[in-house]
Amino acid sequence: MPAARQHIAFYPGSFDPPTYGHLDVIARGRRIFDRVVVGVGQNPDKESLFSAEERLDMLRALTQDIVRQAPQEAPVDVMAYDGLTVDTARRIGATVLLRGIRNLSDLQNEVQQAITNREVAGLETAFVVAGQSFAYTSSTLIKQITALGQDLDALKTMCPPPVIERLRAKKSQNAAALRSIVDAS
Repeated sequence: MPAARQHIAFYPGSFDPPTYGHLDVIARGRRIFDRVVVGVGQNPDKESLFSAEERLDMLRALTQDIVRQAPQEAPVDVMAYDGLTVDTARRIGATVLLRGIRNLSDLQNEVQQAITNREVAGLETAFVVAGQSFAYTSSTLIKQITALGQDLDALKTMCPPPVIERLRAKKSQNAAALRSIVDAS
């Protein structure tokens, strides 16, 4: 009898910054798949606040905490990638793309992308519905609050404390991505 195929989920995103919503999707994916690979990519349509290396560092630390809390569940790997998501997913042997859905507008966009990925690359997409408390959390919103707000403790329901500390540092450094938000407002 042939060995069972391992079900590897590839969870791509920019994770700029990582949120509790992202971590929720990772935790839920660990209960469904044999392995979850988090792919830190670059969205060419957005100016990044954190470098790819900074995002990798944050996600590696945060996912180590998730794995420690439930060691019996699937392992998590974090990697950087560029190019097409489907090419990377195939290269690592992923059987599915993992995506989080927060609301109906996410669903509309994600279904269109999922159909394209299935037709073009033969890759299925698994959707995980975010917990209710994460339904309106987005990295864009977090960057806006960081750029325009005074009290970053307001982010404590959206981001883990280490991420908030890094956001404070970026704000004190007057990071270009935050200046762009201020200038646009």
